[in-house]
Amino acid sequence: MIICKTPREIEIMREAGRIVALTHQELKKHVAPGITTKELDAIAEDFIRKQGATPSFKGYNGFRGSICASVNNELVHGIPGERVLREGDIISIDIGAKYNGYHGDSAWTYPVGKIDEEAQRLLDVTEEALFRGLKEAKPGEHLSNISHAIQTYVESESFSIVREYVGHGIGQELHEDPQIPHYGPPNKGPRLRPGMVLCVEPMVNAGSRYVKTLADDWTVVTVDGKVCAHFEHTIAITETGFEILTKA
Repeated sequence: MIICKTPREIEIMREAGRIVALTHQELKKHVAPGITTKELDAIAEDFIRKQGATPSFKGYNGFRGSICASVNNELVHGIPGERVLREGDIISIDIGAKYNGYHGDSAWTYPVGKIDEEAQRLLDVTEEALFRGLKEAKPGEHLSNISHAIQTYVESESFSIVREYVGHGIGQELHEDPQIPHYGPPNKGPRLRPGMVLCVEPMVNAGSRYVKTLADDWTVVTVDGKVCAHFEHTIAITETGFEILTKA
């Protein structure tokens, strides 16, 4: 069941989203060669709690971190640990914050120092794919128009869309209906309505679309070992279009 939020609920979620966005801004200052993903996690948790929120991911289904920190060929759900970031890496950081009972959720992929041209193009295309999808987020339009716009653009740039992991609704629960694939035909699925709050999060591989989960039961990696990227915003459908909630 898709739960449309009231204006008051969206006001709370706007604050949750702002805290997520500010946490991204804080972490971006620290993403550099030599730092560990565990150190980034500690910075994020401390920052989120100082804003009066709690990390959405910590303890979620047993997850140990406050952020997901996924490096290079790690797509999502990377567990923060002793891994040291190195010049030329890319890191996808997924952040969730719960504020007054409601969640915000956003992921961004960052370069570590100077990265090669192909990795930078992957980041640029994945970020652009997110916003191509968001342009289709209008009341009355079918949900799959977001999906189709993302897939069409990504594949036109010779990259691959991951099929196994999708976007989602969000609110008092971190994951709510509807699921939002980032591929598929247009004009399918439910029609968007004001009050829907959605996480749109294209996950793009430089090589094939296939992924697998490591033995830790969390970290998802590309099967071919090539790099991947992940960009996500939480949005609210409005009377005329959409509002990005995960912004500072």
